[in-house]
Amino acid sequence: MGWLSRIFKGSEQKISEGHYSKEDAGYYLPSTSGVTTNDVWNQNENEDIDRAIALSLAEESEKTNIVNDNRSQLEEDEQLARALEESLNVESPPRYGNENAYQPIQYFPMGSRICAGCYIEIGYGRYLNCLNAFWHPECFRCRACNLPISDYEFSTSGNYPYHKSCYKESYHPKCDVCKHFIPTNPAGLIEYRAHPFWVQKYCPSHEHDCTPRCCSCERMESQEAGYIAHKDGRKLCLECLDSAIMDTNECQPLHADIQRFYESLNMKLDQQIPLLLVERQALNEAREGDKNGHYHMPETRGLCLSEELSTFSRRPRFGSGNGAMDMRAQPYRMTPHCDVTAILILYGLPRLLTGSILAHEMMHAWLRLKGYRTLSQDVEEGICQVLAHMWLESELTSASASSSSASHSSKKGKRPQFERKLGEFFKHQIESDISPVYGDGFRAGQKAVRKYGLQKTLHHIRMTGTFPF
Repeated sequence: MGWLSRIFKGSEQKISEGHYSKEDAGYYLPSTSGVTTNDVWNQNENEDIDRAIALSLAEESEKTNIVNDNRSQLEEDEQLARALEESLNVESPPRYGNENAYQPIQYFPMGSRICAGCYIEIGYGRYLNCLNAFWHPECFRCRACNLPISDYEFSTSGNYPYHKSCYKESYHPKCDVCKHFIPTNPAGLIEYRAHPFWVQKYCPSHEHDCTPRCCSCERMESQEAGYIAHKDGRKLCLECLDSAIMDTNECQPLHADIQRFYESLNMKLDQQIPLLLVERQALNEAREGDKNGHYHMPETRGLCLSEELSTFSRRPRFGSGNGAMDMRAQPYRMTPHCDVTAILILYGLPRLLTGSILAHEMMHAWLRLKGYRTLSQDVEEGICQVLAHMWLESELTSASASSSSASHSSKKGKRPQFERKLGEFFKHQIESDISPVYGDGFRAGQKAVRKYGLQKTLHHIRMTGTFPF
């Protein structure tokens, strides 16, 4: 031990000549005979021994304290490890949608960490261990309302914490019609309907509860925005009403614009065709006697009325030698031709929709006036849809058409951006039509026109009754 070595390293001892006897193989003890000094251990040496004993006791006490401290730190580390292991092994609660729910917040009684909220050392005391970080309880706050989160569970989005109620308010989809949270289906999933162009989200129940749609843009009427009802029962949203054409006189400038559009394509109509804007009932009654209108939609929107006429040529009968036997005439030849009597358009539709319907019906009139033979429905309706689509494109892209559209687009000079969006929607309707006559016919006709041009395509239709491939 340390204190024993200090005894032998004390003050120098004086031992006179004497005799030693061998007591042990390991060491020797001095004999008591022959010692001439008065005291073997003097006072100084006694003090050295006392100091050595005190120092040894202090060392033993210090070692005991170190062992106790190590045990305390070890117990604390083991407690923290057990708490972390328990928090990681607990089963996660059920989730829905994009919600990420976490287990109860763990409170640890002691430790020294850096708070992820205020970046200040936590020190000893309560703290939270979640989202791979440590927090003061008052620093762990909701991303939406900025209030501390002390609930049993919370949700996350983008590694940000939320109260469950705040998360639902921020991320759970709401119905654009009734403005309520879209309910979950029996499987616990959020199920809703959405318009393919406008992306209007709504509860599936609104498809069966008689919620009205705009007769132009097809958006459902929401509780916040009332729709305007026409006399024939149709409803129109306020944005579409802003550019709606309500009567025949108001449609005359648009009629003239489309006639100039046909002339620019070298397709001038040889006959001045009357144009009438009518109500739904009148259009449906006219449709019963003519099957060549724009009526593949849920309701008829346009119709080209025409009648077939026949011209008979007669000549006298001749005998032998080309002598006239009598002057009785006999039928020689019947030449059928078509006379277009009128174009009917449903009133109260926006300018661009009215124009696309009119461009479609005028193509029917052009084909009949030019003597095209009876065509299959997909070819005739397809090429008419191509002309309607071309007119919409010209209105949306050309500078002159844009200025013309600006002068007619809104009675109050407002919402030009919405009218452009509305024009894109009408183009989308033509392009995405799934009907075999209007949809497939349009796509086949557009492909032919893009490949061969409009005039060559029309010539091929006249000669063969089909689109060129």
